[in-house]
Amino acid sequence: MLVGIADTDTESELDWMARKCLELRLFPDSASDGGRWDKSVQDIGGELLVVSQFTLYGDCRKGRCPSFDRSASPEAAEKLYEKFVEKLRQSGLKVETGLFGAMMQVFIDNDGPVTLVLERESG
Repeated sequence: MLVGIADTDTESELDWMARKCLELRLFPDSASDGGRWDKSVQDIGGELLVVSQFTLYGDCRKGRCPSFDRSASPEAAEKLYEKFVEKLRQSGLKVETGLFGAMMQVFIDNDGPVTLVLERESG
């Protein structure tokens, strides 16, 4: 999963995000018709790869260069990112990470045409 930390994120959002990532039903039960998504990563005993990605908050609505004003500062983002990873690890699943803030080549083999954005609305 790619994780961007916004300048408004708090530990409360981390609890919500971790719970959502662990409990969302994203995997089909091989016994169900039509491949309905009814299993979570916990249900299947899966593993997680968590990569920090501040560019998820790149705003391209104005001009020709993206603005990253909504991204948290690197110092704040790293602290929250590490806490988020720890919350995921508390599930007992294997959790791997990239190196925060590093230029990385990440190869993703998606099994299906699905990409989801999780962001809790304020209020």
